[in-house]
Amino acid sequence: MTDQTAIFAPAGARASTATIFGQVMFLVAIAIGFLALGTYVGRDLAPGTAFIISLGGFGMLLVSSFAGRQFRVGPFAMGWLFATSLVIGVGLGPTLNNYFATDPTAVTQAAGGTALIVAGMGSLGFILSKDLSPWMRPLSFIVFGAVIVSLGLALFSSGGNPVISIIILGVSALLIMVDFNYVRKHATEDDVVWLATGIFVSIVNIFLSLLNLFGNR
Repeated sequence: MTDQTAIFAPAGARASTATIFGQVMFLVAIAIGFLALGTYVGRDLAPGTAFIISLGGFGMLLVSSFAGRQFRVGPFAMGWLFATSLVIGVGLGPTLNNYFATDPTAVTQAAGGTALIVAGMGSLGFILSKDLSPWMRPLSFIVFGAVIVSLGLALFSSGGNPVISIIILGVSALLIMVDFNYVRKHATEDDVVWLATGIFVSIVNIFLSLLNLFGNR
């Protein structure tokens, strides 16, 4: 999944950091809920169908990055985030269903590892006094390129590539740190949706990378 922080939203009224952080994480939590619903809905899909739907979710993320302000600010942007999360979940349904059936420990470990990484990198982003926002764009492009390679490998070969998973994991963790740092230093209420989208995408990338790594032991 590509990150949404490559495109900055327009500036708006500056609310308190605690308010903006609460709004961002509330949207992230709802998006994860839609993702979970999608995985349940899509659990019995054929792998080919699930892959096509995953490409659709990837395309929706690209639209939200490049199609204009209405996809990053306001109620429509929130609806687009939730719809994107649902589509991504549907595409992931068969994969997660297979892991739950054959290697549930990998799912548990990946979920726990994701929580620890997000908490650790997010805290670090808040603590650091340095402004990390210049790193958003290059890190986002690295994730984008790694995801393209990963999709190509998934299409033309079997199994995940651990090297690509490590790259996506590491860069996504850094993006979590940068996003939280941006919330502390710059974010306005106009930034809430696109920041939530970026954090959600990073969380999904971290979880899937860990799942691939734990599942390939």
